[in-house]
Amino acid sequence: MNWRVIKLETRNAHSNMAIDNALLEGLKAGTSVPTIRFYKWLPSAVSIGHFQSMNDEVDIERCKELGVSYVRRITGGGAVYHDNKGEITYSVIAPESAFPKGIIESYRVICGWVIDGLGNLGIKAEFAPINDIVVSGRKISGNAQTRRDGVLLQHGTILYDTDIRTMFSVLKVSSEKISDKMIKSVEERVTRVKDYTSASQDQLYEGLLKGFTDGKEYRLGSYTEQELSRANELEKAVYSQDSWNFDR
Repeated sequence: MNWRVIKLETRNAHSNMAIDNALLEGLKAGTSVPTIRFYKWLPSAVSIGHFQSMNDEVDIERCKELGVSYVRRITGGGAVYHDNKGEITYSVIAPESAFPKGIIESYRVICGWVIDGLGNLGIKAEFAPINDIVVSGRKISGNAQTRRDGVLLQHGTILYDTDIRTMFSVLKVSSEKISDKMIKSVEERVTRVKDYTSASQDQLYEGLLKGFTDGKEYRLGSYTEQELSRANELEKAVYSQDSWNFDR
């Protein structure tokens, strides 16, 4: 299979999710090709899983105070804080037939590319079913997937230097007040690339790019005008609308 790889780019939350959706539609229609893309979020944002409630998961007022955006994904999973300076996100959009039928096994394949990428920085990571990647038992990457009409979309985050305190201030973790003890508890379960290496975020991207492309036929490419036009439509009509983001 020939892959198109979109180099690391930065977009807002609504645009990022609209592009993933447009590529999924395009692949189903035969107008797009299997794609791997890497991206960041500006401003920082929270994304929630398709089946979650925005009001239950996210402190909207706090997001507005901090200038943090918010969006609903078409994939499942939980709420995620995307720190503009603290993480890299990837998406894989490809025929479902290119991956194992089993959900966990398909996660294992794509998460393996992340693990290879981290390995290029000297970080020994492993897959933790259903959809996490851990280093020494601590989560460094969360991933989510959907399959629609024969097309698989998986995206996930790789934590580089995420601000845990800010993350907790925008996510409704519980009615309990945010405390240093709680932050410490989370930091004991979550880890970041910067905890293991002095590599820059650009070096992390280069490591991931190699991990995702080794052994594959691929070309560095760009979106088509058709894909960008559809993504723009989806961004305006769906992902920037409260009717979508507050659907549940």
